[in-house]
Amino acid sequence: MSDTASTAGDIPVSDGADSGETDPGGGEQSGNEYTFADVSVVMGTYNEEEAIGTVLRDIEAVTDGNAEVVCVDGSSDRTPEIAREHGARVIDQEPQGYGVAVREAILAPDRPVVVTTDCDDTYPMEQLPEFLALINEGYDVVSGDRLYHGAEAMPALNRLGNHLFALAASVLMGTRVHDTTTGMRAYRREVVESIEWTENTGLSAELLIRPLMWGYDVREHPIDYRERAGESKLDPIEGGDAIAKSILRVALDERFR
Repeated sequence: MSDTASTAGDIPVSDGADSGETDPGGGEQSGNEYTFADVSVVMGTYNEEEAIGTVLRDIEAVTDGNAEVVCVDGSSDRTPEIAREHGARVIDQEPQGYGVAVREAILAPDRPVVVTTDCDDTYPMEQLPEFLALINEGYDVVSGDRLYHGAEAMPALNRLGNHLFALAASVLMGTRVHDTTTGMRAYRREVVESIEWTENTGLSAELLIRPLMWGYDVREHPIDYRERAGESKLDPIEGGDAIAKSILRVALDERFR
């Protein structure tokens, strides 16, 4: 793969194209480039009525209304109603955890590029064109790096935990990564359809670790991270423990496969 001319701070994580390894994702797209008509933006939603309208308006504005939006929802507030008002496809699901909702959201659409995000307005939808451009350059996964710019809007305990998660994953994989638990990523559909899924709270880490260890071309891309709208649903201690165990379990599973 040729070098990219994208934003400073982009980090090509995998190097299968340079080392002679086979790219299981099939490498660069032949023919025309993907547009937002080929993109599904997906998210799990749970009682995010304060932010969901803003997120969906931003997606519509950035993609000119061409991207499909899928929400897997377990809310008891007006979140699904607001999402439908903005044209999103809403799939109702009993609350079973982050990973269960996001897995359903990723696999429900059939467009060739799927972008995950959260519905709390922390992620910059205005950077979606950058993610799509990197997919069109040939990357299989583009992973938003919240920590590159400092993530000052993130609670200090969460920020420390995310640095430690990235360090642990890097050691276990033997490949340096900088943000394992980001919720904003773009994937070629064949990537998410080919890997195994085992995690719930730790799904974000799994969806970085497994593609990397399978040899897909992964790029970390700096993103701005904003203060969330509404209350966080994840306990930092309980959630952090679950994520740490997921990183260990998934990395060792792939290491000894």
